Amino acid sequence: MPYTQVKVSPKRGQLSPRRRACRFALRRGAKGPRPPPYVMDPSSEIDYEMPGFLRVHKSGLVERLAGTDTVPPSPSGDPANGVASKDVLLHTAANISVRLYLPAAATSEPGKQLPVVVFFHGGAFFTHSTASPIYHRYAASLAAAVPAIVVSVEYRLAPEHPLPAAYDDAFAALQAVVTACRPDGAEPWLATHGDASRVVLAGDSVGANIAHNTAIRLRKERIEGYGDKVSGIALMHSYFWGTELVGGEVAHCGNMERTLDLASGGRFGPRHPYINPAASPEDWRQIGCGRVLVTTAERCLFVERSRAYADGIKACGWDGELEFYEAKGEVHTYFLFKPDCENALKELAVVADFVRRS
Repeated sequence: MPYTQVKVSPKRGQLSPRRRACRFALRRGAKGPRPPPYVMDPSSEIDYEMPGFLRVHKSGLVERLAGTDTVPPSPSGDPANGVASKDVLLHTAANISVRLYLPAAATSEPGKQLPVVVFFHGGAFFTHSTASPIYHRYAASLAAAVPAIVVSVEYRLAPEHPLPAAYDDAFAALQAVVTACRPDGAEPWLATHGDASRVVLAGDSVGANIAHNTAIRLRKERIEGYGDKVSGIALMHSYFWGTELVGGEVAHCGNMERTLDLASGGRFGPRHPYINPAASPEDWRQIGCGRVLVTTAERCLFVERSRAYADGIKACGWDGELEFYEAKGEVHTYFLFKPDCENALKELAVVADFVRRS
């Protein structure tokens, strides 16, 4: 089914401008026809709903109820942390757009080489962008904390572009980044300051899932002139699932399989290695990185999946360096919504230290 996107839906019960005008006129005693009774348009029937987040109609209309706000980049530097940012079309043929973040440390030392974080935002594969306020702030904060160049990747969203579209965009973005880090690269921030020998893939929620799968693909499809490994991957509050309970999970979210079905156009479910790394231990064992950071939160929906990832990657025979961090008392991706709380600052420091040591 072809999907049609609308940016945001009006709140339920909200009147259209015409109805508001009619109601106001009738309250004042004005004569005029009453608005016709509401009749449900069959094409407006809802096929799938993630309350407060996404609504998909049987007609193909897609309403994103969250994650549609945007903020512009700060080419002259963010007053809060001195990080400059800009939007760039990094790969013309693949239409890969990114938002780049350059910390003040780069401008204070001309020619200084910095680690490069290729970052993938969350949003259940359905929403958010590089310009979302929460992700703009997080990427700038990470760039300042390391310091590092952060490349926040704009990938295609489901259901209009079902998986593996996001995975394809992520791999194309990694290829474009390492190419741009060469001295003759077309993007000056990366060509001057990007150290291709210190690339870290990172993301939160489904962005962590994308980072993992990009590293898996890199080992299979090495990048010419670069190799088959990045320095590390930082998986924050990872979005993974499966058909069997793990750890202390009590029950699966009943809507998860339907969500994955929508995100992938029916191609992949919780048994697929994209969603459940344990389904392909051989691929997992050969993941294209030597260091992995897994962070989660005690009350995160996916906390048991993160714990199982940390246990499983070592059990499958991978011989790299693993770090695990769990924030006590917090929920899924809390650090995006309470960035100045003590736990968020601690978790940011853990991620920054991991990247710094790449």
